[in-house]
Amino acid sequence: MSTAIDQGRYREVLGHFASGVTVVAALTEDGPLGFTCQSFSALSLNPALVMISPAKTSSSWPRMQAVGSFCVSVLSDEQEAVALAFATSGGPKFEGVGYHSAASGSPIIDESLAFIDCEIDRVIEAGDHLVVIAKVRELGLGEGRPLLYYRSGFAGLGQ
Repeated sequence: MSTAIDQGRYREVLGHFASGVTVVAALTEDGPLGFTCQSFSALSLNPALVMISPAKTSSSWPRMQAVGSFCVSVLSDEQEAVALAFATSGGPKFEGVGYHSAASGSPIIDESLAFIDCEIDRVIEAGDHLVVIAKVRELGLGEGRPLLYYRSGFAGLGQ
């Protein structure tokens, strides 16, 4: 038996689960491309796998998938403006945002807390999103405190 879940209630309840905020980025033939993603998690230690969940409606994801690799930059609590810039659809998201390249060529957002450079392993359809499982190829750490997404807004850990 299937029970319909009210979408507003679903968002309200799941919004009480704080998540980190990341930018997922790839280098395409047209230049760097990325989007804000809080649907990111570690999946497996051996082999080292992570997963992201872009929306099926994403205009960026198909172009990134064609590249076959991407880099996840974990944002600090001082990078809310970066998160907002990459959350918008279209436009020059990298304008004014510093970045450097991972070994794969994928962009790493400057001053992020960490980065995880990945090669796409498989993509699974799941409702209105995709589950992307990726092999970790390179890792790195920065400094600072995490930017969190909580109850439909950004938050930090405080002092």
